[in-house]
Amino acid sequence: MTLEDFLVRAAEGRPPAADGTVTIVAQPSPRDMGVIAFTGHSVVFADLDTRWLRDRLPEGDLSAPLNPPFLRALELETGRAVDNVDVLALGLPERGPLPSWLTEVTGHDHPRVARAMRHRSAVRVWVCEEGLLSIGRGVAGRWEAAVEVAPEHRGRGAGRRLALAARRLCDAPLWAQIAPGNAASLRAFLAAGFAPMGAEALLVAAESR
Repeated sequence: MTLEDFLVRAAEGRPPAADGTVTIVAQPSPRDMGVIAFTGHSVVFADLDTRWLRDRLPEGDLSAPLNPPFLRALELETGRAVDNVDVLALGLPERGPLPSWLTEVTGHDHPRVARAMRHRSAVRVWVCEEGLLSIGRGVAGRWEAAVEVAPEHRGRGAGRRLALAARRLCDAPLWAQIAPGNAASLRAFLAAGFAPMGAEALLVAAESR
């Protein structure tokens, strides 16, 4: 099983069994290192000694892989930094008219787009008066979406419309990483039909921060 296998199966409605265990797999790429916690089962993807990793994960502690002591140990061992601990949500392709109110752009200098290009490949960006939407290939090659709502349009449903537009623009399962404290963004993605699948922490190399 690779990390990609876990993600594909989860998108097909077959997440790992909630058996209280931790699976350790190879990094899918030099860029991608971290932890995904599904319900009752965590997956650590790091090219580190398996025994070293197991020694830092107390047996039976379901929360240990995403707790500060383990993540800090990974930071010290690799020289990377934990970017955030995010809610990981999944949206399946949505049939319907393509959002004509969005305009695709290239070379956009918005900070969210610059960040997407550091962490994803094949990035595409659409903009409208209400904000912007980016889609690209991220962890283990999965498709990932991110939205940014213009301040003057917040609280009016723009985030939900942009997240739903992402499901219509991508013909494959689409993942979103959402900061738990960003309740507005979380509500928007849930309202757009994204379902919570777990939590994720990525360890980012210094040159990618």
